[in-house]
Amino acid sequence: MGLGPRLKRRERMGAGMRLEPNRPARGAGKLAMLAAFAVMTAATVTQAAAETLIVQGSTTFYRRLMEANKAAIENESKHELTVIPNKSMPGMMALLEGRAHMSMISASLSSEIDQLKKVMPGMSYDRLQAHPVLNTRIAIAVHNTNAVRKTSLNQVRKMLLGQISNWSELGGKDQPIRVVLVGGGGGVTSVVEAELLNGKVPDGPHIIWVKSPVQLVQVVEQERGAIGFAQLALVRQRGIQELATEAPLEQTLSLVTFGDPTPAMKSVIDAARKIAEKTM
Repeated sequence: MGLGPRLKRRERMGAGMRLEPNRPARGAGKLAMLAAFAVMTAATVTQAAAETLIVQGSTTFYRRLMEANKAAIENESKHELTVIPNKSMPGMMALLEGRAHMSMISASLSSEIDQLKKVMPGMSYDRLQAHPVLNTRIAIAVHNTNAVRKTSLNQVRKMLLGQISNWSELGGKDQPIRVVLVGGGGGVTSVVEAELLNGKVPDGPHIIWVKSPVQLVQVVEQERGAIGFAQLALVRQRGIQELATEAPLEQTLSLVTFGDPTPAMKSVIDAARKIAEKTM
């Protein structure tokens, strides 16, 4: 539309001119102009198609995949991302309230919804869709001076419930067991509660609740009797000792959408899966 008046002015200006270039040159000029216009149009369409998506949620998802691979996911998907790591439940709240296009979770969608219903009843939870990206193991961390290096998941469950309260009961030193967990909707805690406690929230004087995964590993580093359920990447980064069990505790890291994903969201989900497959 904007080009019409310009072209008419150019025609009026050209009408009074006596100099007429040869026709092949005129045709070549038009072709060059058309080619340049086509390139400019294609670039404009590409820029218009790119979107900026806000993604909030799981710090485990962020550290495991997004922190090191955000640029690669953006490049693969052709969309820009604003990523806010603030734990699974706050991310889900942001999605439901329209403050995020997608949320990152590190527990099952059903367990996250169960937690959300306690604080946000009556929401359209049936419209939430989880799109799994990768699986990762939860680290069961203990103080580096702890002589206990292996136990069973059933014994871990009893420690959570306070039924095993001293490391001497597991062959270690006479040291009270302190269980360290992230509160406030952390994905690791949700998995621990779902897999080991049938959804029950652990309680008692032996439980130490912290606000973030970083605080959790700091407590485990300082508290000799601590056992903490932590992000694998953080535990390895800090060189903290792990407690081995007969089977791993695993998290499924997913991106969640409200309803069907848009084409842009689908591109980001596919890109995240591709990058995870290459790098994990």
